[in-house]
Amino acid sequence: MCDKCGCGDTDTEQSFEEKVKDMIEVIRPMLQGHGGDIELAGIDEDNTVKVRLQGACSGCPGAKMTMKNGVEQLMKEKIPEVKEVIAVD
Repeated sequence: MCDKCGCGDTDTEQSFEEKVKDMIEVIRPMLQGHGGDIELAGIDEDNTVKVRLQGACSGCPGAKMTMKNGVEQLMKEKIPEVKEVIAVD
């Protein structure tokens, strides 16, 4: 069981928003290691997660690839209900 995201924790049922917030905390150090950061900007009714990339990630040419191949992939892997992860300004 992971202390950060709670994967494998069957004792308590987390809300969708709590799961997303926990995953952002798991992803954050990966981005911070490259001078960037991420914050939750909102969640739509259809489970589209909106995040704001900050620091070196903001405006980075590779940010779109990081979003789809990194952030979104990890988020969907741990939280199958996630429809999509998009970056907002």
